[in-house]
Amino acid sequence: MKNLHLLTIALLLLVTACKKENIAKQSEYDASYKAWISFKNSSKNSYSYTTTFGSWVGFGVTIKVAVSNGKVVSRDYIKVQSRNDGTNNADTVKAWHEDAATINSHPNDAANALTIDDIYLKARTEWLKADAATNDIIFEAKNHGLISDCGYVPRNCADDCFRGISITAITAL
Repeated sequence: MKNLHLLTIALLLLVTACKKENIAKQSEYDASYKAWISFKNSSKNSYSYTTTFGSWVGFGVTIKVAVSNGKVVSRDYIKVQSRNDGTNNADTVKAWHEDAATINSHPNDAANALTIDDIYLKARTEWLKADAATNDIIFEAKNHGLISDCGYVPRNCADDCFRGISITAITAL
């Protein structure tokens, strides 16, 4: 009887371990992740990517991260504020550079620097697992099949509600 109990538990663990994750946009994610693995191999895991954020109140942030051999080696941050003079001009209000020794030394301005591997993991385990009943879930792969926009927007949220990442470019170093 004891052996039957152990066998039953082992089978239940095996079945649940093999169960495919339930994430939104699964097929799009899988195709993009496959493209990422190909790019990662061809670039020898050395690349840069650029993220952007823009607020309805007129400020925007651009961050460029460089990765060499799978390690973040630099990050550049630029924050701009639109002029309120009827033009499309903006002024740089803050800018900084981090090298390998100072990565993540500006926690009040930006989240920790991530590799694209980290981003795909966060997409799969956090952003694409948001509750679809209360959020609009987004996944796009406009960077030659690589992730470009991933996250979610809580329904009925009015301003700057996107939780996730917007990547405008990924290039090999």
